[in-house]
Amino acid sequence: MSGRRDDRTVVRELVRGHGQTFAEEAGIPLKDTPQPLYRLLVLAHLLSARIRGSIAVDSARALYEAGLRDPRRMADADWQERVDALGRGGYRRYDERTATQLGDAAELLTDRWDGDLRRLREEADGDVGELRRLLQEFPGLGPSGADIFLREAQRVWPEVAPRLDGKALSGARRLGLPEDPDRLVDLAGDTEPAVLAVALVRASLDKEVAEDSLREAS
Repeated sequence: MSGRRDDRTVVRELVRGHGQTFAEEAGIPLKDTPQPLYRLLVLAHLLSARIRGSIAVDSARALYEAGLRDPRRMADADWQERVDALGRGGYRRYDERTATQLGDAAELLTDRWDGDLRRLREEADGDVGELRRLLQEFPGLGPSGADIFLREAQRVWPEVAPRLDGKALSGARRLGLPEDPDRLVDLAGDTEPAVLAVALVRASLDKEVAEDSLREAS
C-alpha cells in the first residue's frame, strides 16, 4: 500500500509542477473548433522537430502574431513571410524546410478537408489508429507529430482519451512509475489524461523535471 501511495504522491507533484499543456503554453485556447485545432496542428509540427520545446512554442506564437492563424492564410502567405515568422520565434535550423511544409500542409487541409480538422476526424470515424494515420499525411508531420497532436487533442476529442504514448511512458519510467497506461491514469485520479500525459512527457524530456518531482514527493 505504501508504494502505491508514494506513486500517487509522485504523480500529484509532477502534475502540480509540470502539468501545463503545450497548447496552454503557446496561448492556444483549445476547443473543438477549426482555428484552435489548426493552431495545435502547427504547434505539433514544430514540436516534432529536434529543437527545444520553448523555441517551438515561441515560433507557433510568432506565426499566429504574423496573422498565419488558419490554413487559408498560411497557404496564401508568401514563403518568406513564413520563414521570417519562424525566425522571429528562434526556429532557424529548420525554418526554410518547415516554411515549405507548413504551406503544403495548409493547402492539403484546405483542399481535402475544407480547412477543418473536424472533417478529418469524421473521416477516421472513431478509429484512433486511422486518425493517427491521416494526420501523418500532412507534409512534415510524422508519427511523433501525430502523437503530439493527439496527446493534446484528447482534451476535446474524447475518443482519443486516455492516451499515454511512448514518450509519456518514457517519463513514467524515468520517475520509477508503472509503465501501464491504465495504472497511471488510476494513480492520477481526477487529473485529465492530457495533463497527465504532458507532465510525463516533460519528465521524459528534462531530467530536472523528474528529479524535482521526486524531491517534492519525498
